[in-house]
Amino acid sequence: MGKIKDTIFRDLNTAQCEAVKQIDGPCLIIAGAGSGKTKVLTCRIANILEHGCKPGKVLALTFTKKAATEMKQRISAIVGTDRARWIWMGTFHSIFSRFLRGNAQLLGYPDQFTIYDQSDSKSAVRQCIKELELDDKIYKPSDVLSRISKAKNNLITAEAYRNNATIIQNDMAARKGRICDIYSLYASKCKTAGAMDFDDILLNTNILFRDFPDALAQIREQFNYILVDEYQDTNYAQYLILKKLSMLHQNICVV
Repeated sequence: MGKIKDTIFRDLNTAQCEAVKQIDGPCLIIAGAGSGKTKVLTCRIANILEHGCKPGKVLALTFTKKAATEMKQRISAIVGTDRARWIWMGTFHSIFSRFLRGNAQLLGYPDQFTIYDQSDSKSAVRQCIKELELDDKIYKPSDVLSRISKAKNNLITAEAYRNNATIIQNDMAARKGRICDIYSLYASKCKTAGAMDFDDILLNTNILFRDFPDALAQIREQFNYILVDEYQDTNYAQYLILKKLSMLHQNICVV
């Protein structure tokens, strides 16, 4: 254990050591590009494990698969692959989709739901525009999808979108008053196909946590420590999920 501890703190400066040592309670780390933040996160996770936390009790979220893979490789080099492999580490969407897999039926989806990529979503929206006999030069699929995405990231469902007078008024002013119809049809098509797009993963995780407290409690109890890279890039939907997940132990570290 002493050897691993020496490895954890090797080559860290004073500020980095402080960030790695302080493992309990909420923690905000502010670091610029190239300042060693990935190294700090890696060593912090290793230090958490060295303090007796089981790897499966650690959740580490990144914005890219590459960042998650790199971090896991670095941790494996310190604590060994057998321990590192059990850490819940990945992108927001990959981890939250795992949460949904076992609970999707509560939301009316199959557990093995399909995840639409950007191309799938754009194609489905284009089909909705066609079925509603709308002009795709006015209702450009990419623009419509962007508006739907923004709504979902602010936790606005298709029904809530339609019932929001301000949103409808803004759409009307932009001469795109039928976006609510496109959103509704698109949401219906996705559900019928047993599919979610990337934004649905965040939206539906929030709905799951809001409407099914037992599911939230079960998922929340899995993690004693939560770490988030590139926290400044999180949106409202991601923020709320993190807030609810960290409410029990409050051991959350964001960079």
